[in-house]
Parts: sequence; C-alpha cells; structure tokens
Amino acid sequence: MGNGMKLSFFFAGLATLTLVGCGGSSATTPVSAVHNQWTWVAGSNIANPLGNYGTQGTAAKSNFPGGRSGGCVRSDSSGNVWLFGGSGKGSTESSVEYPALNDLWKYNGGQWTWESGSKDGLQAGSYGTMGSASPSNVPGARVEASCWIDGSGSFWLFGGMGMDSAGTYGILNDLWKYSGGQWAWISGSNIANQPGSYAQQGSASTANVPAARQDSAVWTDKAGKVWLFGGGSLNGVRLNDLWTFDGREWTWVSGTYNASHQGVYGTLGTAAASNLPGGRDRAMNWIDSSGNLWLFGGIGFDSSANTLGDVPLNDLWKYSSGQWTWEGGSNVGYGNATYGTKGVAAAANAPGARYGGVTWADAEGNFWLFGGSGLDSANGEGELADLWKYSNGQWTWMNGSNVIGPEPVFGTQGNPAAANTPGTWSGEETWTDSAGNLWMFGGYGNDSTGAVGVLNTLMEYQP
Repeated sequence: MGNGMKLSFFFAGLATLTLVGCGGSSATTPVSAVHNQWTWVAGSNIANPLGNYGTQGTAAKSNFPGGRSGGCVRSDSSGNVWLFGGSGKGSTESSVEYPALNDLWKYNGGQWTWESGSKDGLQAGSYGTMGSASPSNVPGARVEASCWIDGSGSFWLFGGMGMDSAGTYGILNDLWKYSGGQWAWISGSNIANQPGSYAQQGSASTANVPAARQDSAVWTDKAGKVWLFGGGSLNGVRLNDLWTFDGREWTWVSGTYNASHQGVYGTLGTAAASNLPGGRDRAMNWIDSSGNLWLFGGIGFDSSANTLGDVPLNDLWKYSSGQWTWEGGSNVGYGNATYGTKGVAAAANAPGARYGGVTWADAEGNFWLFGGSGLDSANGEGELADLWKYSNGQWTWMNGSNVIGPEPVFGTQGNPAAANTPGTWSGEETWTDSAGNLWMFGGYGNDSTGAVGVLNTLMEYQP
C-alpha cells in the first residue's frame, strides 16, 4: 500500500456500511440456475484497474468503473443500478493512490454509462442554490456515504467522508437529489464537519438536520420513508440516533445527539421504550416484509459503561412500532462465533462480532450476511468470507470459510462453481435483483495473483 498519505483516503471510510439496494432489479440476468454458488460475471480479477469512462451519457460494453471501495449503490424499479463515488481509481493515476471519487454510473443491459461527475479524484462539490437543480451542480468526492432511491426513481445521496464546497476533506451532512440528469442540493451544509441541528424530536421540521457522519445504516420502508441510524461522526464519536426523511424534511426519532452512547439492551426478546442500540458505525441492516427494521453488529459501544466505543459487535436488534428489541447475539463486544454444521440451522448458531459485512434480503424475506471484519470460529480476528442466512429466528452457516483470511477464487468468468468465493474484500458495493440474488462490485482486498488493492470485479451469488 505504501505510505500513510496513500492510506489516508481509503481508511478514512474503511469497510462498509456498504448497504444493499432495496427493491427493483438489476439489469443483469443470472448466469445460470445454480444455487449457493458465486459467479465471476465481469470486470478484472487483477487489482487497481483504471476506469474506462467513454462518452458521458452513452452506454458502451467497453465502459467500466475503475477499481474502488466504499462507494454507494442502489437499484431502481426500472432495472437501473446506480453507483456513486468511493475510494479508488479514476481514468488516470493519481498522486494519492486511492483518492475519493465523485463519478456517477448507471448499469443496465450489461453495460455501464458514466452519467455525472469527474474522471479524476478529490473534486470539490459544486452546490449551487439550495433546492434548485442545475447542470453545473455536483456533489464533492466522497466515501462511505448513504444513498437510496425514492418512489419516482430519483437517486439520493447523504453525507460520507469527502470534499466540501471549499475543497476541504472532512465528514459531510449534505443531502443531494439526482433526477432528470441534474443534481440538486436539498439540505445540510456545504461545509464539512458540521454538528447538525436536533431542533425538534418526533416531528418533521426544516430546522432538523442530522450531524455529519459516514458508515450509517439506511432503510427504505414500503411507504417510501427513509430511516437513518448512527454512523461515525466528528472527533471519533459513534452515533445511535435514529432519523426519518419523508422526501422534504428530517425527523429526529430517537437516540442521543451529543456524544457516543452505550447500549441499553433490556431483556432478550422483549421490546421496551428504554431499549436502544449503542452508538456504532459499519453496522449491517435489512428490512423485513412486515416493515420491521433489523440491525446487526458493527463497531462501537456495547452494554458496558467502560467500553471505549471501538469493539466489534454481534448483537441483533429489531425496531418495530417505535421500540427496539434485542433479538440475539451478545450484549458485550467480541461476541464469539458458533458456526455449527454448514447448511443446518440451529438456535445456538451465531456469526461472530464483525463490522462492514455485506447484507441483503432474498425473495422469501430471509436475511443474508457475507464477510466483514471480525471473529472467526477460533475467535481469531481479521477479514472474513463466510456466508450466513437468518430465517425464522435462527442462523445458518451457508457457504465460505469459518476462518479468517481465505484467498478469493474467481474461477472461469461466466461459470458458477462451488469453489468460487470473493475472498476477504472490504468496502464492496452491492445490490439485489428481483429474484433476490446478490450482485457485488469492487472492494479492497486480494486479487487472483495475491496482490492487494481496489477491484472492479462484478460477482453474483444465487441463494
């Protein structure tokens, strides 16, 4: 990786709250009907590829984003997949090895289109007038932002670590909307490192603005309301505030606003108004068919008042009818993994504490979890490539290794195989198609030669 300068932009937002696109379908047809196997679909199996941007606004088979980690992806109801930014490679080499990017890409019909932003990294934001779309507006380069698609197919982007209007690199709380080929700055500050405004709890207000943050958990419910939880904020603070956004205004729902906070777990399986997950970032999340919000792990605060807020977690939470319920896992950090027998569900099974894993829900509403940084079956700590399913209140170890550090196996492009695995990558950008299959793009980790760097590999997993 080289010196600290090269590392700074990558590790500023390392490991994801890379979140899975909800709803819609990818434009890529599954390679075959083979289940519980990975397929290398497209892209390079060699680290650090530059991007091939082509002509802005024009799809082409030769177009491809450069290798990156920590971008933001969502899929819309028309089958388009939208990818913004991340830390990685533009069209040319940079003096910073993995600069933050602000390019926007659309993927459909097996082809990429460069839609907006720059081919080069570290671009400042051009904000224009708040609330007004313009061809000259564009968010600054950033990593580990939050994003979602609304009911009209517009792409929304919030916060992350990146460049503000003055070209200052910091944590952001700006909210953007991309619609009709133009960006509009909707709310928040155009200056980095802002504390936000918690003016009115429980009610939508133009005065409410979440504090600057990265690596938050985001859900979109059936009514189109966006939910935002926690993330890493200023001065190393890890937040546990819960917000909603209705397309116009923010509502501060619950949680604290001024400091990191330990978790209040209550009784396992029992909802209570006083229950609250501890402050955390890089948690994993999904929403079930009943509209309940689920949150798993991350790095942050457990139940102990003595925790410094930097422990990996494996607690499982549900938010329903205005209350949190601790549903499983440990209420202290470094919770052990219990893998059991591969393919067999058991009440005793549980993934080890981790942060930055990939999550998605399949067509039957089961929750799937892949990888992250955390504990393996021997309680060794490192990068994971295990695959889990959560269904009917039990975990099943489905695929991958139960020890840290397995190398990727790409196999033959276009052919699924039981031996294929993405390996221990971090910061992947992911989405699901209408069949509940997972699509994974990029990340940081080992390539097919064992070299380390950012990737632009596209892989598919069929449950």
